[in-house]
Amino acid sequence: MEQGSCEMKRMLFKGLLIAALVLLATGAATVKGQDRRDIPDRAELQNKVRKELVTLPWYGVFDNLAYKVDGSRVTLYGEVVRPTTRSDAEHRVKRIDGVTRVVNNIRVLPLSSVDDSIRRRTYAEISRRAGLHRYLMGANPSIHIIVERGHIKLEGVVANRTDAQLAYIAALSVPGAFSVTKNLRTDRGRA
Repeated sequence: MEQGSCEMKRMLFKGLLIAALVLLATGAATVKGQDRRDIPDRAELQNKVRKELVTLPWYGVFDNLAYKVDGSRVTLYGEVVRPTTRSDAEHRVKRIDGVTRVVNNIRVLPLSSVDDSIRRRTYAEISRRAGLHRYLMGANPSIHIIVERGHIKLEGVVANRTDAQLAYIAALSVPGAFSVTKNLRTDRGRA
C-alpha cells in the first residue's frame, strides 16, 4: 500500500510540474508578444521622430537636425542656433510612444554676430542663384546653412548634382567665410 501511495504522489508531482512548465512557457510567450507589440516598427518610429523634429517651432534654415533609431532608443544629432530648439527636440521625441530613451547629442552653436552675418549672406547668395531659392523656403527647407566660427557647412537634399554645386559655389562667394563644406545629397546619394 505504501508503494502505491508513493507512486501516486510521484505521478501527481510530475503532472503538477508539467502544468507549471506549460504555464511558464505560455506566460513567457505572452510577455514576449506584448513587448513586440509595444515597440513600433523601425520605419514607423523613424517617421514619427522626423515629424516631431521638422515641426519644431524654431527649427529653420540655420539649424540641422538628424537622428538614429536603435530599437526603442533614439539618438539626436546636429547643430542649432537656439538652446530651446535643442531641448524642445529632446522633449518632443521623448513623448513618442515606443521611445524609451533619448540621447541628445545636438550642439548649440556659439553666439556670434560674425556668424549671424555670414548666415544671412550665405542665405542671400544661395537664394539669388537660378532656381535655388526653392530649397530655402517653407517650414522645412531642403538646404540647411550651418555656420560655426566662420566655417560654412551646407546640409540637406537637392534635386541634382548641379544644384548642389551651384549652392556650394554661392557659399564660396560669401565674404568673411573661412571654408565651405558641402554635405548635400540627392535622392540617389552624395551630390
